Amino acid sequence: MTGRHISSRPLTALQHAILEFLWSNPSATSEEIRAALGSRFPLTDSSIRTLLRRLEARGYVTHRLEGRVFIYRSRVPARSVAAQAVRHIIDRFYAGSVEQFLIGMVDEKALPLGDLERLARKVK
Repeated sequence: MTGRHISSRPLTALQHAILEFLWSNPSATSEEIRAALGSRFPLTDSSIRTLLRRLEARGYVTHRLEGRVFIYRSRVPARSVAAQAVRHIIDRFYAGSVEQFLIGMVDEKALPLGDLERLARKVK
């Protein structure tokens, strides 16, 4: 599934942490995810399952059933989610103008001019 099929709403920090875990682990149970995130996000079992259901409804994750246990995996790669986040920023702060976004990145020294020049060569 590509990024254009997933929900356009930005992810929360917790939702992003769940996806990061699933990107680094091909599949996991809700309990494995809850345990992995527990130091940063103490969650109950029902809370993590609710979050996973919501991420699934938004198109980010899917699950399969093994016995009575749901095994979750990401449906989208990190790159697609990152591209969607950047698109959201461009739409929200630059009225959809990629050019204005890139100019802002250069002006604020967030994107060095050399990187932009390499990008321009790649686009050609």
